[in-house]
Parts: sequence; structure tokens; C-alpha cells
Amino acid sequence: MAPLRLSLACWDYDRVKAIEDGRVKPEGIELTFLNLRVEETFFRQLRYQEFDVSEMSLSSYVLTLNGPEPPFFALPVFPSRMFRHQSIYVNLKAGIQSPADLAGRRIGTPEFQMTAPVWQRGILEDEYGLKYDAPQYLTGNVEPSAIERTEKVPLKLADSVMIGPIPKGKCLAQMLADGEIDALESATAPSTFGTHPDVGRLFPNAKEVEQGASPNQLIPSSYSSHCSADYFKRTGVFPIMHVIAIKRSVLKDNPWVAQSLTKAFASSLEYAYDAIHERAALRYILPWMQFHVEETQAALCANGNEKWWQDGLTEGNMRTLDKFLEYSFKQGLAKKRWQVKELFAPGSLEAFVV
Repeated sequence: MAPLRLSLACWDYDRVKAIEDGRVKPEGIELTFLNLRVEETFFRQLRYQEFDVSEMSLSSYVLTLNGPEPPFFALPVFPSRMFRHQSIYVNLKAGIQSPADLAGRRIGTPEFQMTAPVWQRGILEDEYGLKYDAPQYLTGNVEPSAIERTEKVPLKLADSVMIGPIPKGKCLAQMLADGEIDALESATAPSTFGTHPDVGRLFPNAKEVEQGASPNQLIPSSYSSHCSADYFKRTGVFPIMHVIAIKRSVLKDNPWVAQSLTKAFASSLEYAYDAIHERAALRYILPWMQFHVEETQAALCANGNEKWWQDGLTEGNMRTLDKFLEYSFKQGLAKKRWQVKELFAPGSLEAFVV
């Protein structure tokens, strides 16, 4: 039987590189791999459904389930994960002495439904008491662009949410520097961060906050006394940003594809681990790679044999996904409080044993 030809749009992460270059071949499938930035993949897939399989924003995927005929099913494969305390920026002259001071302030965000801001709003409410609908939100492009950025997925938010677009010709990066917004919740760093003296992080010691340092390890800052300095250690949450999504029409005719792709991504992830542990020569341009790996394992793993980046419905992934679904529903994005297993193609959740 000839292999099934499918297109896959995904960034060329180290954990999917072996699929892109052909070292890993999904059983029964001939893939056309399109190496695209996430912004382009999401836009083309959510607006026009151009690809059979694609990387997809977790939040956007959950919102596609709101419709009567959802077009996609997710696989329990998570190509992007990231702690997001580090991605909240403030105007340093705005007088923000704690995260709670953002109530009533103007917060820029590229799109309200983006995964990163969903996590950020949820964490700020859980950890610091800032209700998600307490600030005023302004949406739009982070950097200058002739094309205005709008929500990729239609939203129906609560009346209590104060939200609107930025003025035409403006961008969030410059608005933050100029004090036209007080903060920015984003996935990408604004170009004014590091280049403008008035733009900084809400959490200057973000790494310590995300990993879980003891209070006396925190970098001195005006926010240190307000930091929940044990986020990962206490919650066990390593935020998931993206999933791999397949068109339901593909699975309807070829249900075996879910398991075949899930197995392929698992194999590709192993190649990424092999590369970071290579010591004969550096596979990456970080001179102290070994120490970064050891530090990460110490921060995120209970023992030396554990892997911190795992796909599948592990205990940690279940906890993380459940927390995200709580936030999505509470913030008026998801139409119902989904259960984790409802997100995924049934054929991707179980494997045979001998």
C-alpha cells in the first residue's frame, strides 16, 4: 500500500528535527514538512485550514472546540512549553510596585485568546489576586506593521472584560515605552525591552520565581516581597503552549494516523535528548551546555533519570493541562470546563503492550 501523503506545518524545534530531516518516518505516512514560524502556521491553519497536521496554539485549539463541528483533534504532543512570568513587561515609570497594582491599568496583549496571556492572567490571579477582568486590555501588533493584528478566533467575552484595539498606526512595543500602556503580556519580547530605559520585566527575577527559589535567593527588586517564589516546586506546572493538531477529516478516513504520528514525535524527542547530552563536541552554541542541562534537571526533575520535557498524559502534563482548561473557562474563552482527555484523538491516548 502506498504511504498516505500528509502536510505538517511546524517550527523546526530540536524535538521535531528528526521528523523534518527524515531520521524519523511516521509509519505509513509520507510527510511534507513545512518549517514555518508559529505565527504564520497558526494564522494559515486557523483561518484557512491549509495543512493536514500542524502545530497549534493550545488556547486556539480549545476555542475551536466551541463550534458545532470542530475541525481538529489534538495529539498529546507538546512542541512548545515555556514559563511565562518572564514574558510580562512593564513601563518602569508606571508606579507598579506589585502585580496587584495592575488592576485598572492598561495592559497590551497581541490577542486576548493567545495561550501565553491566558497563562499569565491565570497565574496573576492565582498567585497575586489580580482578577483577570480587573485591568483594561488593548490588543494589536507588538511591532510596527502595515497589517493590523486581530483575534484569529472569534471571542464572546464577559461584559466585565474591558478590551479594545490599539489605535491604527500604533504598536504595543512603542506604546509601552511611551507609557501609553502600563504593561504588556505577550509571547515575544517587545523590541523596546533592553533598548529603552523605561521598559523592564514585571518580575526582574523571573527565572528564580519560575523555578522556585527560596526567598533569600531572590534578586533584590521592588517586587521580590510579592513574588510567589516556589511556582514550579509548589504547583508542578510547566506551562504547555502548543499542541499538534490533525484535521478530523483526515482521522475519519485514516484513524491509525493518530497513533503513527504520536509514536513518531516520541521518537524524535529522544533525538533531542541525545543531542543535549553529547559531550564530544557541542551540538549547540552554548559554551556551558552541560551545566544548563544539569541545572534544568535539578530544577524540574525529582531524580537524575527523569526527563523534564515529556509528551503524553503523564501526571505532570495532566496537572498542567487541567490548570490551563480551568483558566480558559474562567476567562470566558472555552464554552465549557473541558476534561483533559476530551482534547485528544482517542487513538493517540493508548498503546499496545506485549
